[in-house]
Amino acid sequence: MGRPAVTVAGSTPDGAGGCPRHGCRGDTFTGVARVYTVEEARAALAALRPVLDGVIAVRADAAELASAVQEGVPSRLGGLPELKAAQARLDELLSSVAGHDLQLKGVAPVLLDFPAVLDGEPVLLCWLEGEPELAWYHRADLGFLGRRRLPEFGEQ
Repeated sequence: MGRPAVTVAGSTPDGAGGCPRHGCRGDTFTGVARVYTVEEARAALAALRPVLDGVIAVRADAAELASAVQEGVPSRLGGLPELKAAQARLDELLSSVAGHDLQLKGVAPVLLDFPAVLDGEPVLLCWLEGEPELAWYHRADLGFLGRRRLPEFGEQ
């Protein structure tokens, strides 16, 4: 049994057309329990910043430990037990992010999409690790290549 679909303004019950790969069908988002406003997405991102900072730090430690273990060289971070602990912690942090009804699209770099509606169209508000704030969106069917600045920021 799949997750319930969230129907947004102007959608049809069958969600005709669309792109299941990116989480939408027509005007219906699937796989998420909510649709965000820009303000709600920004608040959620701000609340997640400590967790995301943890993901970034633990991800780097896990990469260094994995390399050291694979090559059989010592690391200042430890060895196999520390690698296993880092992997478990990373899993825990990523589960915490996934529990916020958003789409975790990437881990290295971290890429988050928040289902939203702009001008009556279903979109994904998009944040990429390193960006100071949530300022981008794209149509779900276009993915990252279709990213545009939010209207309040103007085109660049």
